[in-house]
Amino acid sequence: MAGMTSHPAPHEPAADLADRIDAILPQTQCEQCGFHGCRPYAEAIARDEAPINQCPPGGAEGIRQLAALLQRPVLPLNSVNGVEKPRTLAFIVEADCIGCTKCIQVCPVDAIVGASKMMHTVIADDCTGCELCVPACPVDCIVLRPMPAEQIDGVHADAARNHFQRREKRMARDRMTHANELAARKASVDREISKSNPVLEALARARAKQQEPKS
Repeated sequence: MAGMTSHPAPHEPAADLADRIDAILPQTQCEQCGFHGCRPYAEAIARDEAPINQCPPGGAEGIRQLAALLQRPVLPLNSVNGVEKPRTLAFIVEADCIGCTKCIQVCPVDAIVGASKMMHTVIADDCTGCELCVPACPVDCIVLRPMPAEQIDGVHADAARNHFQRREKRMARDRMTHANELAARKASVDREISKSNPVLEALARARAKQQEPKS
């Protein structure tokens, strides 16, 4: 987790407080806290909907910083969320990789590159050590190695936050595009069905007429 932050001002807006909490969280985006990434967890803490002791990567020091920021008691790490341990990086044993892309699909910061049926590799400097790729790999070709101490800093945390936000926006656009494509296909099928069925065609005309603006 990042450096110490000052106490919040009275009646601080929840969004501003979430920013300050998020700045303390380690940005692993590992979901061990029970939320989809560090920012959602920060927002839940800011709304007083989640305790401050659910982040194993942040560990005892992170809890201490959150407690100081929020003027709350220091709590032990909730063992339900995991245990504090040294940070790691994912490494793909390339000889065993089958190119299934499952690890790419779950990486929250786009730190894995590759293509279907092609060997994948991890961009070590971008990896947060979230470990989400490990259970996703069907051939167990991903191993964890110690994260260099110099990679556990605010610069890498900020980069991870940016990578996560960029991926989330891209995923949202992709979902919207997919939904629009499905809607267009359904409308096309409905038109074809109505053309071949006089009753449905008449109902479609009636619905269209009802939706016309009243003069």
